[in-house]
Amino acid sequence: MGALAVYGGLFLSALVSATILPGTSEAAMVLLLNEGKGTALLLFLAATAGNVLGSILNWIVGRFFADYRGRKWFPVKEDTYDRAVIWFERYGKWSLLFAWAPIVGDPLTLVAGALRVRFWFFLPLVLIGKAGRYFVVLQAALLVID
Repeated sequence: MGALAVYGGLFLSALVSATILPGTSEAAMVLLLNEGKGTALLLFLAATAGNVLGSILNWIVGRFFADYRGRKWFPVKEDTYDRAVIWFERYGKWSLLFAWAPIVGDPLTLVAGALRVRFWFFLPLVLIGKAGRYFVVLQAALLVID
């Protein structure tokens, strides 16, 4: 398997994982590391970049398409969207540090766009949270693998 396939595949897995679609980028990263299919640093960077890009796409959908949230094609169900709004209103913009969290994380990034959180405020918080998650997963994997 070539480097482009390894890192590109992980990037795509992480991107999909950050959208409303299901994904397993953490498991893919650990599997690739375990099989010696890439370096830890590049796997970390590929996963983080893909996952952050997926969150940016969510922000864009929220920013420009939130008025369509009742439609069947909209990626978040209305009750999930409403829960994310409540979470966001309760904990504020800093809750974006938890954009990595299962269930609420992806809708949170979409709601951030809908609530017009400035992109340059959104991006570093999401990057810190997502990179932190992959760093912890990678460190745990390295402890087990070595």
